[in-house]
Amino acid sequence: MMEKAVPTVFIDNDRTRVTEWRFAPGAATGWHRHDYAYVVVPMVSGQLQLVDAAGNATFAELKAGVPYFRDAGIEHDVINPNAFEFVFVETEFK
Repeated sequence: MMEKAVPTVFIDNDRTRVTEWRFAPGAATGWHRHDYAYVVVPMVSGQLQLVDAAGNATFAELKAGVPYFRDAGIEHDVINPNAFEFVFVETEFK
């Protein structure tokens, strides 16, 4: 069984939720759906593996401090393939 990524919620109000996600090497979020649009800001540079509903895996190259935006409705599992801890901060817009 894969180790789980560790979320720490810093803000959760009627407008936003801000969560820090920490992934040990090989850790995963588990399958989930994003109910809200969101922005991710990586705290380190590296790759994340994204697995979609059909089981297709892709890799995203992320750079520390460079944010990206996604619309609501994304469904996936996110896995840390790096040999080091991967950390990002996710801000969801309710």
